[in-house]
Amino acid sequence: MKLLVTRPMTERATAAIAARFDATFRGNDPLTEAEAAQAMRDYDAIIPTLGDAFNAAAFDGPLRCRMLANFGAGYNHIDIAAAHAAGVTVTNTPDVVTDATADLAMTLILMTLRRASEGERILRAGAWQGWNPTQLLGRDVTGRRVGIIGMGRIGKAIARRCHLGFGMEVMFFNRSAVSSLDVPAQRIRDLHDLLRASDVAVIAVPGGAGTRGMIGAAELSALGPNSVLINIARGDVVDEPALIAALETGTIAGAGLDVYAAEPHVPPALIAAPNATLLPHLGTATDEVRTDMALRALENLIAHVEDRPLRDAVLPPR
Repeated sequence: MKLLVTRPMTERATAAIAARFDATFRGNDPLTEAEAAQAMRDYDAIIPTLGDAFNAAAFDGPLRCRMLANFGAGYNHIDIAAAHAAGVTVTNTPDVVTDATADLAMTLILMTLRRASEGERILRAGAWQGWNPTQLLGRDVTGRRVGIIGMGRIGKAIARRCHLGFGMEVMFFNRSAVSSLDVPAQRIRDLHDLLRASDVAVIAVPGGAGTRGMIGAAELSALGPNSVLINIARGDVVDEPALIAALETGTIAGAGLDVYAAEPHVPPALIAAPNATLLPHLGTATDEVRTDMALRALENLIAHVEDRPLRDAVLPPR
């Protein structure tokens, strides 16, 4: 059983995977379209992740690989319909990323509203001239109105942190009905209405064709000049040129981003924007979570090999 793991893993995860399979571990460069297509012919199974180009062409022709055990909850780098049409099983790792990603959303909320990133840049540049009463005046986090776009596992975890930790009023937009809410939260059925009512808008939707470009110029205008946008979902959910324009013109007060449309490329204009807090995709970046993600992918792979029910099967879109 030849397994390709497309990126290096934590020490514990590497040992667990290597103990079970004849595994090849690649470096940190994502698979190109050609490399992904070749891997489908050279390996029995693959553990891919964000950035690996498993588009429709990767599933053309005779394939050796019957399983993609994705490392991560998001899978918009895989053409799920093409995979299933070719008889290739796909799984992901949803539950283990929830808390770390929600924690990172709170980090961005705090940094953006309190202008922490801007302050650090000034300090590191040697431009800080000491405390004064009107220096870098941000906004309180406690008691603000947060609008969560996408009320799945991560959205609910963000809602808990906002309400229980900071006394924030929680609203949300979700295309389908939401159950099992454990904090007070108001569903607003129109996205623009949610944005107009929010001091902080947090994007927590899945990536993919259904959400690509979901936040554009009209949505940013609805959010308005006193509010901030936080994105811990996928970069292409936001129209990046429209976001840059909104930051430069004051259409919105600021943005906190952990994801970008063409990672690892970040537009220079976004880097230059003083009202943008930018992190390098740290959502799940703890040793514990990255190990748990790998072990969950391994668990799915073993279940597939042993012909047992899959815990995290990804189904094609209807």
